[in-house]
Amino acid sequence: MNIELIKNAVQKHVAEILAAERYIWQHPETGYTEWQTSAYLGNIFEQVGYVLHKAGNIPGFYTDIDTGKPGPKVLVLCELDALYVPNHAEAVNGNAHACGHHAQCAAMVGIALALKEPHVLDGLSGSIRLCAVPAEEEIQADFRETLRRQGIIRYYGGKDEFLYRGYFDGVDMAFMFHTGPGMKNLFDVHAGCNGNIQKRFVYHGVASHAGGSPQNGVNALYAATLSLNAINALRETFADYDHVRVHPIMTEGGNSVSVIPSRTQLETLIRGKSLAVIGKTNVKVNHAIASGALAMGATVTVTDRTGAAPLNNSRELRQVAVDALTELVGAEPIRVTENWGGASTDMGDLSCVMPVIHPYVAGAAGKSHGDDYRIDEPNKACVLSAQAQVAGPTKLL
Repeated sequence: MNIELIKNAVQKHVAEILAAERYIWQHPETGYTEWQTSAYLGNIFEQVGYVLHKAGNIPGFYTDIDTGKPGPKVLVLCELDALYVPNHAEAVNGNAHACGHHAQCAAMVGIALALKEPHVLDGLSGSIRLCAVPAEEEIQADFRETLRRQGIIRYYGGKDEFLYRGYFDGVDMAFMFHTGPGMKNLFDVHAGCNGNIQKRFVYHGVASHAGGSPQNGVNALYAATLSLNAINALRETFADYDHVRVHPIMTEGGNSVSVIPSRTQLETLIRGKSLAVIGKTNVKVNHAIASGALAMGATVTVTDRTGAAPLNNSRELRQVAVDALTELVGAEPIRVTENWGGASTDMGDLSCVMPVIHPYVAGAAGKSHGDDYRIDEPNKACVLSAQAQVAGPTKLL
């Protein structure tokens, strides 16, 4: 691997990379609505000669780079979507890239342009598939359910949807780099992170005048509140080594202060280190959900949908990544651990069907998914990330 050739090939396009980071940051779009972001990236790709396979009725695309020699196909991904964070200082229509996906997209610009530079592909075999995928964040379930019922999507998550559509057929392995806020090292290579299921529970009561005849009502809000307390009481039963996370939100709690609430809706993710742990925890949470309805004489409807599988980073690919990153920056700025993350990603679903790796790169600040998240060192989060991801296939192909 000629590391200087790779570094220079990316460095040649710093202006385009940093411009992409700024543009996408200023135009955040949530899952399955990332039309501007997808078009912006697609235009850059097409201007330098890439032929895109576009998803069509949803955002996103992929393109293949064939070395002309037999070998494996490596999938390199970036995620298009932002989060709904209306209190973020730079939110646009309530949306903000509070997870750094815009930096992934900017790095993808650097990857795509660098791979068009002379001699970068020399010595490689097989092929590289570059993919811009929508809807990684597990939010706005009502909107995604509407798309599903309309037949536009089959799955809430973008990687699952692309997998279902055959866009990853023939791929042998996959990787993507994610930004991590407050990192002391340049890169973090870890073991994996939680999977989850998506859960919605709706309490049904009886409306009545809250002042004149509350005894004639059945308070769905109180049923939900009792259940939330029951879920919180379960937390001491969650073993630390199972990495369980349950964090409900209430999306509907009543319509008028003078009416006993007859409908209350909540959503949560149930996260854990394995599908078995998630299933065991789900049974406990279902008992807690039912207890509130039973206590108040309400009824409750529970809907579960598949979320993300646990991400298990391939040990072999972790070592390949460390080797490539060491050539790029030396061994000292690379943190290699067996740490397990409490968050989730649909990259975990790909790890069920092929070897994957999902390292972290420095350059972000603030709280992940928080109102102060930002990219404060774009040369690390975008440019260095692109160099690392171009270096990766030279160890794989």
